[in-house]
Amino acid sequence: MKAEREIVDTWSPRLLGLVRIVTGLLFMEHGSAKLLGHPHLAMFDGLHLFSLMGVAGVLELVGGLLVALGLFTRPVAFILSGEMAVAYFIAHAPQGFLPLVNQGEPAVLYCFLFLYLFVAGPGAFSIDAIRNKA
Repeated sequence: MKAEREIVDTWSPRLLGLVRIVTGLLFMEHGSAKLLGHPHLAMFDGLHLFSLMGVAGVLELVGGLLVALGLFTRPVAFILSGEMAVAYFIAHAPQGFLPLVNQGEPAVLYCFLFLYLFVAGPGAFSIDAIRNKA
């Protein structure tokens, strides 16, 4: 029992940190596609920075980077969770109730991943952890 507890205590913050980093990097890709055109998606051609999608792109690119770095993780994750909830209800829910049907699964998953990071914190490998030690 003690060995199991040691494993959990050792690996939980590390896996949380890994989940945070991967989530942030994947989320940045959405913002990068919208704002920088990489990877290129034709649906974002001609996107205006001061449109709803443009603001979402800024949140995704900058917020994803901050989450990946573990800098200001909790407030940024809270904002991004809200962004994904809004995205779901504006873009996906009107197309049908179920996320599988309305293609809103990624928005729902990101919403709850960011909500979890808001509550759990950044985990290991984060600038926030370094700042809190100082």
